[in-house]
Amino acid sequence: MTRTITPKTAEIRRAWWIVDADGQPLGRLASQVARVLRGKHKPIYTPHLDTGDHVIVINSSKVRLTGRKAEQKTYFRHSGFMGGDKHIPYKTMLDRFPERVVELAVRGMLPKNKLGRRMRNKLRVYRGATHPHQGQSPQALEI
Repeated sequence: MTRTITPKTAEIRRAWWIVDADGQPLGRLASQVARVLRGKHKPIYTPHLDTGDHVIVINSSKVRLTGRKAEQKTYFRHSGFMGGDKHIPYKTMLDRFPERVVELAVRGMLPKNKLGRRMRNKLRVYRGATHPHQGQSPQALEI
């Protein structure tokens, strides 16, 4: 009988990946980034542990949506007061906060608990092509 091996925290090696979002469909990009953040690409993947790697997303302002989603998609917020709901169109969100568009897409594909919040901390999203993480020597992640 083979035993299930649970990796210790000292055994988990975290790599750094860089993703260029230029011209990529948002959903496909977010699902691949979430897969790497969770650690599903590793043989030591365990659902209840954070075995994932760090991911840097550059050119988030150049991400695209397919079909008519660019005109139809909205982001929902609520202030907590009666009638305090706001619907922000995708175009407005992409112009003002392109980082948030990618972060929210990836956030929806991660667990909604403490583990998912810890995984989200390993995601860095930048509007342009420059980032301050050259010291980590990230590898290119092909999508």
